[in-house]
Amino acid sequence: MHSETHLALHRIRATELRTEADAHRLAATARPARHPRPLRARLGWILVEVGLRLAAAPRTALAVP
Repeated sequence: MHSETHLALHRIRATELRTEADAHRLAATARPARHPRPLRARLGWILVEVGLRLAAAPRTALAVP
């Protein structure tokens, strides 16, 4: 590829990336802040609890005479 063509394509792509980054930055500041951590933490602890219940030795029912 000719060096002038390569440089022109590089400049076009760099401009596109800057525009995309600016749009992302504006969108991120416009939307309200989310707090996914509490939901994620709760889900994590629920999965831990379920895993512990599955890993626990199964209890057998006592035979009634």
